[in-house]
Amino acid sequence: MAKVGMVGIGLMGHGIASNLVKHGHQLTVLEHPGNQPLESLKAAGATSVASGAALAAQADVIILCVTGSPQVEAVLLSEGGVLEGLRPGTVIIDCSTAIPSSTVKVAQAVTETGGRFLDAPMTRTPKEAAEGRLNLLVGGDAALFEECKPLLACFAENITHAGPIGAGHRMKLLQIGRAHV
Repeated sequence: MAKVGMVGIGLMGHGIASNLVKHGHQLTVLEHPGNQPLESLKAAGATSVASGAALAAQADVIILCVTGSPQVEAVLLSEGGVLEGLRPGTVIIDCSTAIPSSTVKVAQAVTETGGRFLDAPMTRTPKEAAEGRLNLLVGGDAALFEECKPLLACFAENITHAGPIGAGHRMKLLQIGRAHV
């Protein structure tokens, strides 16, 4: 089982985190005022840390489930952020709804630090997140996608490889645009 770090235990992230723990993954979450209550996750074995660097120092995979690009950039690139503690080979999976150009920039910074990156924005609601039935549109290297698919399947039922880095976020923005037409 993977050592998973997670940032963003909000309404969607809590469901993702619960399913990761339920599937036996060792979960560490970043303490943050925007988190939902962590008691049930901690009772199930999850732990928490106070900085992104500390989270990265002990995770094989880090899942981001924050609001958007500014928050992704802050979590990864700020002082004490994830990239400061990132170990070579660690995978960052960004499930946020982000701007594709930011995604490409962030992925480049992750790669330059020795990490690997997938963008995997999700669709559906907190109910489906809790049930492990999200939809994911994944951008990134095809081999890395296949490597991470079993982990993603812990919280998603429809997992589509959309193309290279940024393709998941581009597809999600197209979906959002169609919904508002």
